[in-house]
Order: sequence, then structure tokens, then C-alpha cells
Amino acid sequence: MANISELELQNLRHLIGSYDTTNSKMQEYASQATDPQVKQYFQTAAQSAGENKKQLMHFLQ
Repeated sequence: MANISELELQNLRHLIGSYDTTNSKMQEYASQATDPQVKQYFQTAAQSAGENKKQLMHFLQ
């Protein structure tokens, strides 16, 4: 891992937390949706947020 500054680390933590929150909310919205298209939209958004979180987590390894 390349050396990152304290500010960069804080920014990563903030972004990772935001994507984690977004993932959780989108999953919850998808579970409550009755319209199949709306459900699919929220599921896709949740998956995207989860993937973004995973990508950012690689910077911390």
C-alpha cells in the first residue's frame, strides 16, 4: 500500500461509511418496493454502492 496522508485516510473512511449507509438504505428500500422496476432500481443502486465500498477498502489493505 502506498503511504497516504491522514487527510486521505479520513476521506476514505468518510466515503466508505457513506457507501455503506447507501448500500443499507437501498437494500431496505428494495425490500419494501412493490413495483418490480422500482425494486430493481434500488437493488442495482445497492449493488453499485457495495462495489464502490469494496474498491475503496482496497486502499486500506
